[in-house]
Amino acid sequence: MLRRIFLLLICCSLCGFAQSKHPFTFEDMMQLKRIGEPSVSPDGKWVAFSAVDVNLEANTKISHLWIVPIGGGEPRRLTPADGKGEDRIRFAPDGKHILFESSRAGGSQIWLQKFDTSTGTLTGEPHQVTYISTEASGAIWSPDGDGILFVSSVYPDCHNEPHRTFDQCNKEKDDEKANSKVKAKIFTELLYRHWTSYFDGKYSHLFLTGVGCALRQENTPSTGTVPGAGSIFDPCVPVDLTPGAHDVPPFSLGGQDQYSISPDGKEIAYTSNIDEVQAISTNSDIFVITLPLGPKPYKSKRITTNPGSDSTPIYSPDGKYIAYRSQLRGGYESDRFRLMLYERATGKITDLTPNFDRWVDSMAWSPDSKTIYFTAENEGAAPIYKIDIAAQNPWPQELVAGFNDSPTPTSDGKMLVFDRMSVEFPNEIYGAPLEFPQCRIYWKPEEKPYTVPDCLLAKAQPVTKLNDSVLSQVEMQPLEAFWFEGAAKEKVQGFVVKPPNFDASKKYPVKFLVHGGPEGAWGDDWSYRWNPELFAANGYVIVMVNFHGSTGYGQKFIDAINGDWGGAPYQDLMLGLDYAEKTYPYIDKDRECALGASYGGYAINWIEGHTARFKCLVSHDGMFNTQSAYGTTEELWFNEWEFKGTPWTNRELYNKWSPHMFATNFKTPILVVHGQLDYRLDVSEGFQMFTTAQRLKIPSKMLYFPDEGHWVLKPQNSRLWYQTVNGWVDEWTKPAK
Repeated sequence: MLRRIFLLLICCSLCGFAQSKHPFTFEDMMQLKRIGEPSVSPDGKWVAFSAVDVNLEANTKISHLWIVPIGGGEPRRLTPADGKGEDRIRFAPDGKHILFESSRAGGSQIWLQKFDTSTGTLTGEPHQVTYISTEASGAIWSPDGDGILFVSSVYPDCHNEPHRTFDQCNKEKDDEKANSKVKAKIFTELLYRHWTSYFDGKYSHLFLTGVGCALRQENTPSTGTVPGAGSIFDPCVPVDLTPGAHDVPPFSLGGQDQYSISPDGKEIAYTSNIDEVQAISTNSDIFVITLPLGPKPYKSKRITTNPGSDSTPIYSPDGKYIAYRSQLRGGYESDRFRLMLYERATGKITDLTPNFDRWVDSMAWSPDSKTIYFTAENEGAAPIYKIDIAAQNPWPQELVAGFNDSPTPTSDGKMLVFDRMSVEFPNEIYGAPLEFPQCRIYWKPEEKPYTVPDCLLAKAQPVTKLNDSVLSQVEMQPLEAFWFEGAAKEKVQGFVVKPPNFDASKKYPVKFLVHGGPEGAWGDDWSYRWNPELFAANGYVIVMVNFHGSTGYGQKFIDAINGDWGGAPYQDLMLGLDYAEKTYPYIDKDRECALGASYGGYAINWIEGHTARFKCLVSHDGMFNTQSAYGTTEELWFNEWEFKGTPWTNRELYNKWSPHMFATNFKTPILVVHGQLDYRLDVSEGFQMFTTAQRLKIPSKMLYFPDEGHWVLKPQNSRLWYQTVNGWVDEWTKPAK
């Protein structure tokens, strides 16, 4: 009898433990550490990374440096949790020092500190490497460890001020602007504002400096020669390698560095766009500059002439090649990214992926220079592929499944380190062996889809589990894929996320999410801004469709949206939702709300004028009037490509796909969200949508952020965003009490 009672108590205890998990909350999400790209120590023993801590009450996000043994273990902080934080750790070639960015002395500067590779700890005090008034970021080591390359935004005409130092000139100009009572600006060319800021006369430039000044702080005169002394790098004074009125590197929303140094330290490759009208050009090219520097002006050589974008140059470890990404068509930011190979001795350029119909993303060389590892988005995932550059007809082989980024091989070539995410967890660091038994199977590379048997895939294991303590307490559901016949009778993929504690016998309301881009995609990845798990948490089924124009399904599928914004994509959205309603009996088709941002916001505005099937709508940063959107945006190449011209050369197409032309059909209650600092889609687009809904007496609300751009990034603004959006959906889709 006592034994039965004891077992019953154990069972009840286990049941209680299983039920202790709770639906995902915004507060849970703010507790998660946002892990950056991995940096592997030269000896292959350690993985360092940054992790952002969010303080919701203080409304701050601060990054700190962490380290973990490469085989896994307990991650620990490298730098103190207090202070202004640190980011972007880079190991010295010999592993005895690290570089990192920090604002601990004011603006962002580069710092150096000793690293003990035996214990994985920092020793001594950190020393400041750069003191430039215009701040410094993006530092990388020279191969000999004597110097660094970094980025700073400066006034190009300060080079013409011989009576003052270059940095003094920049500081005086910045101080003059800050102290002036007049804040007016005069523009003489386009791209006078971009994303969230107005042009201030500065351009990003590459600087080269030695680390001697910082290293001297670690050494007394009795220690002898100071490291870095006598090298080709000035130990104290940074040199502007790319003077002039062009950005080096160009503006980027993220991704890999747009510059690198050759293994022998005698050449630098970088990316720049030197076209006259930047607002209509995507034509970045790769340039090289020889070290040591000759007399001014320093001579650079352009090694690519492709009309589209050429970027992300990475030298092979043996120095024979430069690998880079390329888009063949100029003016189109969503052309296919190819993996290209430049042979330095001959100037020969080879397309390594001529028939691989996916976008090459982050990449890395193997230590023996024979293989390139890269990620490419494919049908809701982002596997890691490898390609043998010496093969007669090289074809990418899928190596690691999942949604991955930033592949980094260890120096011995036996392991690949990368970051991975899922709809159920944010970035964590993973590792996978590069030597493992493979099954024998005949597989034709030209067969589609690009999938391989599981026995051919490396088995990835987590190196970090930094967020397990939070996520282990949360109830989430996995991403489920479905396929249906969409526009033009082509296969289209969609996804479903169920609510926590799902009960198949119940009916659930739907949040129908529309992604932006438009050349983007939903997948098994994580987002802090549009998080499907957080949307599902209060009792909703999430339905998402990767309509024509989405990435990961081939370039033809992507191109289908050009000039057809409200055509095939809209058909796919409606057909996908039809399919979900018929296939999943737990969906309550009478309680559905559609939500979208950017192109997704446009799609919501388009839906407003073309169907009344939804109980409510949420339009975030959406285009309302195609002609006014053209006149107020900055990256004009985007609109001119998507609508095949300008409003005065192709007015018919602009009008055809403009949501404002269908205002007489508007009926559905709508929440409009927009930020004042959004210069991709000006806030006036949101005001127009809200004004129209109000005048038509449609139930409507507007959430306006005076301090946000295209994305809502500040923690407390993000909380208000989720509260307002979810509250609006609840108001129209929850059953009456």
